[in-house]
Amino acid sequence: MDKHFDKIESLIPLRDSLNAEVSKSDVAWHIDHMLKVVNKIYDSLSSSDPTEYKYQFSLARPFVFLWGDFPRGIATSPKVVLPPDNINTADIYTQLKEARDKMDRFDELPKKSFFYHFAFKNLNRRRTKRFIEVHTKHHLKIIRDILKS
Repeated sequence: MDKHFDKIESLIPLRDSLNAEVSKSDVAWHIDHMLKVVNKIYDSLSSSDPTEYKYQFSLARPFVFLWGDFPRGIATSPKVVLPPDNINTADIYTQLKEARDKMDRFDELPKKSFFYHFAFKNLNRRRTKRFIEVHTKHHLKIIRDILKS
């Protein structure tokens, strides 16, 4: 994730870029959202009880995780990871530092730490890490397309 975090940091000065044909949200929205996802998911894993983990089948999960991307415009984000109306640049840097720190500690969590995703069901630590990577790459692609114009 370090290379993704480096990329995110390099995009912060372009935070106000917008291309409504690609996304109704600007670059800052996508950055803030990506970082909130990393941080909230880590918190969810760290507070989970690994003894309660139970594998749940998801038809979509293997396809998305193998393909490495999500189709655009299909899912809506939970409120807890939605950026505020006014995104402060200093807050982005704070969230980025927090996300880097949490991902550095990620593999220290128990293997059966888990987080529930509405489409992919219970994700253990390994699957959660893959989800975070796919989700981050998805939004970085959107940002790349926003900046093409």
